[in-house]
Amino acid sequence: MLKGRLGLETARIPHADRHGLIWLERGELCVIDGCLNFLTGKDSLTPNSIQVPHQAVSMILLGPGSTVTHDALRLLARHGTLMAAVGKDGVRSYTAMPLLPDRSDIARRQAELWGSPRRRISVARHMYALRLGEVLPHRDLDTLRGIEGARVKATYRLMAERYGIEWKGRRYDRSNPSAADIPNQAINHAATAVQAAAAIAVQSVAAIPQLGFIHEDSGQSFVLDIADLFRDSVTLQIAFAAAKKSEADSQTIDRLVRREAATVFRKQRVIPSMIDSIKKVIRMEE
Repeated sequence: MLKGRLGLETARIPHADRHGLIWLERGELCVIDGCLNFLTGKDSLTPNSIQVPHQAVSMILLGPGSTVTHDALRLLARHGTLMAAVGKDGVRSYTAMPLLPDRSDIARRQAELWGSPRRRISVARHMYALRLGEVLPHRDLDTLRGIEGARVKATYRLMAERYGIEWKGRRYDRSNPSAADIPNQAINHAATAVQAAAAIAVQSVAAIPQLGFIHEDSGQSFVLDIADLFRDSVTLQIAFAAAKKSEADSQTIDRLVRREAATVFRKQRVIPSMIDSIKKVIRMEE
């Protein structure tokens, strides 16, 4: 491509001016006449082709039953559009192309705060304040974790009472997840869904997943930090609502959780809220 031809070197639209996500499933993402298209009914006599405005969206979520061509990946990468392979209803993220953002200010700000022990604990306290509704005076991370753990136990009990579910405590055996009771299984599945949403939010603003302020060891530490901000308002709401529905529904608990998560994510605009929380946590207004 010749430099300057058709003005393509300046055609990329900043993500701040784009729409959010577009969901596609059961078809082929391909390039036709230089444009991104989603082809459905390929094996029928009347296939349907939908042109995808890839420069006007930040991310394409590609659901089950879909394929993508090499040429489509090249076009998405050229225009900085993220693509993620997700589960049914978009509540599990399996893999995603790295987003090449227009700016690095969020990542640089995150690294600046994380690199200073004093400022790192300040951000952690801010995150706990957002979760607990009050600013705690403690500056030791282990003490803050202990306080938060006690609050979470009380929240589990209150949520169970609200939904009329018998609660025997939080129990989870990593070697045998299905051995847990229905409410605990529902919490596990809901946490996975919310973490996938947090991963999309972190990727979309080009924050650094490894640099967490509360979680430290995981390669997705910052993703876990953001997901935890929504534990009470989203994760537990999804989990206990699905556990209650399981009493009268024969569907598996993971399917009920996925459906409930899809509904909550849409109604509460969870991913946009996570993006706002990321900017608030790392104090971009400063």
